[in-house]
Amino acid sequence: MSSAQPHPHGSRLAARDHCLSLARAVDRPTGAARYGRMFPGLAPLGTDPQLLMRAGVDGGICDAAAALDALEPGRDDATEAAGWPFFGQLIAHDITADRSPIMGGVDPEALRNARAPKLNLEMLYSDGPIGSPYLYDVQDPAKFLLGPDGGDVQRNIQGIALIGDPRNDSHLFALTLHIALLRAHNRIVDLLRERGVPDSDVFDKARITLTWHYQWIVVHDFLPRLVGAELVEQVLAEGGRWFAPQAGQAYIPLEFADAAFRYGHGQIRHTYRLADGGSTVPLFPDLVGFGPVPAERRLDLAQVFDLPGHPPAQRAKRLDGRLAASLIGLPEQLTGAVDTAAYRSLAVRDLLRGDTTALPSGEAVAGLLGVAPLTAGELGQDWPQGTPLWFYILKEAEHRGDGDRLGPVGGRIVAEVLIGLQRADAVSYLSLEPDWQPSLPAAGLGFGMADLLTLGLEGAPTK
Repeated sequence: MSSAQPHPHGSRLAARDHCLSLARAVDRPTGAARYGRMFPGLAPLGTDPQLLMRAGVDGGICDAAAALDALEPGRDDATEAAGWPFFGQLIAHDITADRSPIMGGVDPEALRNARAPKLNLEMLYSDGPIGSPYLYDVQDPAKFLLGPDGGDVQRNIQGIALIGDPRNDSHLFALTLHIALLRAHNRIVDLLRERGVPDSDVFDKARITLTWHYQWIVVHDFLPRLVGAELVEQVLAEGGRWFAPQAGQAYIPLEFADAAFRYGHGQIRHTYRLADGGSTVPLFPDLVGFGPVPAERRLDLAQVFDLPGHPPAQRAKRLDGRLAASLIGLPEQLTGAVDTAAYRSLAVRDLLRGDTTALPSGEAVAGLLGVAPLTAGELGQDWPQGTPLWFYILKEAEHRGDGDRLGPVGGRIVAEVLIGLQRADAVSYLSLEPDWQPSLPAAGLGFGMADLLTLGLEGAPTK
């Protein structure tokens, strides 16, 4: 295919329409992708919804407020920086989008995923400059269009974000990471042009470059912190025991989407500092999104990620089965109108979601994997028929991962899925060039998240 003609008001060529591109939109499913089961032979747990709601509401076992009051400052700090669970949230947005209601009414086998099950940054690029031109700069269609001063995304006259995935505007942390990725893409475009790449090719090359570096970070930086380097290396070397879809046959396991990869809810702090010397504020309602971000309310990413040349960032909350108060009482902007107050609790929603999608108990999965189950004392709660998988994974992280990483059940699910999705994607780096190494600048011996964020900061407009 030949390049598109320049926009009449633009100064550069629009990108190709991706008919022959590694990142072509035609590879996305024509209908919604499917969910499936990682452990199809295990029976659903089935728990009394009232018991689940009592566990997840204000004052229940999932409410961190009472426990936090009894701790000295810093005692609930995890080893890793506070930004990592938010990066995990962006990964979830990249590979999953379930539009079904929280309270059932949908056969779990009929659930459909509105995202392609690939780590391909669809949440950023959508359909590219041809299919989603409102995301790109009309004067330079190879680049994303940012807000007037580069500190926000573009918005319509009612303040709604013009963004590849509206969920990335739900709070300040997701939005700031999204903007950093947009800036990183724009900076990569500049670097490619400096190397002589023609404008007709620069968008596709920039997209592939950013996507492969993002995939590398997931495998070599994010996962080792979350599940341990040993498990990552094992899955890379041996493949998945429980999740190893063939190329083009990927799906999202419900055990991953509705339990294991909701671990990050347990790492969210109640309050955060946005800038050096600033006061701390709760995530919700103070940092809820869906509107323009004033300059004085923007997040310095060095406050939540360890970046070169900056003091250590704030840490994530330790994993212990409890959620911060701001998640136990979510604002209506996120939940919409609810007829039961308990539905404002993210813990309630997570517990009910696992019941709605008929997940097995944590003990059943542990038995299948051949690992020792948690004891009643470790669980700290009597679950008469078995422990909901989401809660089990959080408590397993507390007792088998020192509150810093997932244990053997949660870790196995997450590692196999995130690596298996890449291996099932014919154009991921793990499929095409498994020995590929990052080419973007790195401050240390290996490329990581800090380097990508630094690249994004370099891509910020100068005043």
